[in-house]
Amino acid sequence: MTVILNPDAGTVSKADEISAKITEAFGEAGVHPEIARVDENHDIVTIAKQAAAGTHETIVAGGGDGTISAVAAELAGGGKTLGVLPLGTLNHFAKDLKIPLDLADAVKTITTGRTISVDLAEVNGRIFVNNSSLGIYPVIVSSREKQQQQLARGKWPAFLWATLHALRRFPFLELRITVEGERLARRTAFLFVGNNEYEIAGLNLGGRTCLDAGKLGLYLTRRTGRIGLFRLALRALFGRVKQARDFDAFCVEEALIESHKTRLLVATDGEVRRMNAPLHYKTRPGALRVRVPQSQAR
Repeated sequence: MTVILNPDAGTVSKADEISAKITEAFGEAGVHPEIARVDENHDIVTIAKQAAAGTHETIVAGGGDGTISAVAAELAGGGKTLGVLPLGTLNHFAKDLKIPLDLADAVKTITTGRTISVDLAEVNGRIFVNNSSLGIYPVIVSSREKQQQQLARGKWPAFLWATLHALRRFPFLELRITVEGERLARRTAFLFVGNNEYEIAGLNLGGRTCLDAGKLGLYLTRRTGRIGLFRLALRALFGRVKQARDFDAFCVEEALIESHKTRLLVATDGEVRRMNAPLHYKTRPGALRVRVPQSQAR
C-alpha cells in the first residue's frame, strides 16, 4: 500500500508527526505502507503517476480535496483502488462518501471497508471529484492565493479580503451553454458544475446524496448582482431556490460552455487555472474505485 501525503493540507501541521501517526494507525491493522510525501522536489502528479504504475493495489491520498482529486485523476479507469485520509479543511469528497474524518477511523475504513465504484467528471480532459466553477469563485480563490503568497496572510483572512474585493468588482461572464441539444445564452456571475447533483436547498445544502448516478449537476444565475446573490442564498436556506426565476439548474451527462473569451479562469476542486474555451464538461461513470465504510448504503 502506498500513502501519498500532502503536508500542505489544511489540518497537517507537522509532516513528521502525521507520518508517524499514519504509520502507527496502519501498523495496528497489520499493514506497513510506503509513505510518499509531496514537497518542492516531488510534486503530487509525478508521485501519483508512479504509484498508479506501481505494484500496490491500494493508493491512499492523505490531504484535502485537491490532493484526492490529483490522485484520483491518475487512478481513473484503472484497476487500482483509492483510499482516503481526509486531512484537508473541508473534505467534501470524504463527507459525501461517509468516510470518517478521524484519522484512526479513516485508516480502519481503508483496511476493513469495502470497495465501490464512483463517478468522476472532467472538463477538457481535466478530472475532478467534486466540482468545477467559473465566475466569481475562481476569482476569489486566485486572489486569495496571491494574498497568501505576496502578503503572507493566513488562509481565512486572505479569503475574506479576496471575497470583498471580488464583490466590489463583481465580474460577469457572457456564456453560451449547450445542454441536451439546447443552446442557451446567459450573462452570469457564476457557473457551477458538480460531479453528480448537489443539494441546493435545505439542511444538506452543498452535499451530494450519491456519486454514482452518471450525471453532472449544472447551476448558474441569470444577470444576478450582489443583492440577487444574497437573495438566492436566503432562498437556498429556506428550500426555495428552485423557484427563483434568476436561477437555472440542469442534470445532464455533458455540457459545452462557449465564450467570446479564448481563455477562462476555471476552478476544479479548489485548484484554479486558465483553460482554453470552449469548455467541454462530461461525466465518467464508475471510473474510480474507492474504499468506504462497510456500513455505507449503496
